[in-house]
Amino acid sequence: MLFTDYLYENSKEVWDKYLEHPFLIELGEGTLDKEKFRKYLIQDYLYLIEYAKVYAMACVKSRNMKELKKFHNGVAGSIETETANHIMYLKDFGENIENMEFKYKLNMTNESYTSYMKSISVTGTIEEIVAAVLPCTWSYNYIGLKLKEKYKDKLEGNFFESWIETYASDEYVAFKNEWLDFTNELCENLPQDKKEKLKDIFLSSLLSDLTSISARFDSASCNHVFSPRRVRGENTLTCAPWAHA
Repeated sequence: MLFTDYLYENSKEVWDKYLEHPFLIELGEGTLDKEKFRKYLIQDYLYLIEYAKVYAMACVKSRNMKELKKFHNGVAGSIETETANHIMYLKDFGENIENMEFKYKLNMTNESYTSYMKSISVTGTIEEIVAAVLPCTWSYNYIGLKLKEKYKDKLEGNFFESWIETYASDEYVAFKNEWLDFTNELCENLPQDKKEKLKDIFLSSLLSDLTSISARFDSASCNHVFSPRRVRGENTLTCAPWAHA
């Protein structure tokens, strides 16, 4: 079994939660409040800046040119390619992109999520850094493809079509697949105890990614807000009422 298949098999519960999330359902249906989407974009723009720093630290720790190029591409993909769609929407909302970092701050949930990944980048191995950053790319491609498949007959005229198309695009699929292949290459011959550790890191990041989406959705209920918690050595989903935008 490929290592990424192993990760997926051990995180099915979380993947299913993405598809049940009201933010993504309303986005796919085109009914999401645009102000909520604006707040989401601001938070995600700020998140991507911090996310890129995790790749930057991985560049420092790279053991060869192949790894260095891969992580360099991660930096560029985060702050250039992926932010392009955000910037398009944010400009339409009247935001001054150059002032974004000074005008807004990461919310508590995104701060916690990015701090976790940055701590892994400082103290962890290359493999551990990859396990921490992989859920973001993988989950957004998963979301994009699922939304496009489910709402393909409703996308025309949908204000959020460009967002969905970005994460469902052939280019983004290829980008995600390159990272899956890279992960499998790195982790192919690792002993089981190290694979278990990487799985735990991956799950923590995946759960945090889901929580960060919830934190951007202005809901009175905490039914869709989740936080990773360790119970008897396992990751579980717990309600986190503090995790609101």
